[in-house]
Amino acid sequence: MEDIFRGMWVVSYRELIRFLQERSRILSSFAMPLLFLVIFGAGFNRIVGTLTPGVNFIQFVYPGIIAMTVLTNSVMSGLSVVWDREFGFLKEILVAPLGRSGIVLGKVAGSATVAVMQGIIMLVLAPLLGVSLTPVLVLQLIPVLIVIAVSLSGLGVLIASRMRSQQGFHVVVQLIVFPLIFLSGVFFPVNSVPDWLAVISKINPLTYGVDAIRQLFLCGEIVAMGGAGGQGNAAIGVTIFGHTMTMLEDVLVVVVFGIALVLIAAWSFSKQE
Repeated sequence: MEDIFRGMWVVSYRELIRFLQERSRILSSFAMPLLFLVIFGAGFNRIVGTLTPGVNFIQFVYPGIIAMTVLTNSVMSGLSVVWDREFGFLKEILVAPLGRSGIVLGKVAGSATVAVMQGIIMLVLAPLLGVSLTPVLVLQLIPVLIVIAVSLSGLGVLIASRMRSQQGFHVVVQLIVFPLIFLSGVFFPVNSVPDWLAVISKINPLTYGVDAIRQLFLCGEIVAMGGAGGQGNAAIGVTIFGHTMTMLEDVLVVVVFGIALVLIAAWSFSKQE
């Protein structure tokens, strides 16, 4: 057990230091979320108008953009595993007195920490977009971001455990990340799409992460405007068999998904190495 905790601490600390030393990575990690926010927000805001009383399209998309930021940075964290393998550093870690499970947990913890930091930085845009932001909301948001980041970091490590080149990792990640983003309800309410698309969206675990963040941000505003809040509102809340998921239920789904991914990633890592 001590070896596992030692490995987790060493690897996670190294991941954090590497990120802070790479300024280009810090800046580039915001490029895609901001691009989507500008293009889809500015392009569709006037066309779509208000999706629900008091919430326009940009305000609706913004919580999804935060989830997207966490997603992309969490999954891309697996690239460090491939990089370490290519340059021989991974072998040095494996022969060290560190538990392999600790190495995987360290990669996940370090990557999740970085992803959460980036998600929090995106909060500076909230006042510019007309989204209410309070200290209480931020404190509620951080645990949700941690759950999403840990779950998706497990996915990144799982993919990396099967990859032998950085080029191959990038190709596979792009094939996975974009469907996850576009089918998670970032840009549309999952309850207001054709049935076949709604089914696909509702088996996407990121959908529940996006919905949890969106409920945190927007339910209070909708109630203040005299709306129905998350429950019974077609734009907010994922409806499963007639039941609208609450924020806690959304988080629980992501937790179950995350535990499964991290366990599979640890198993795959031990088998491949």
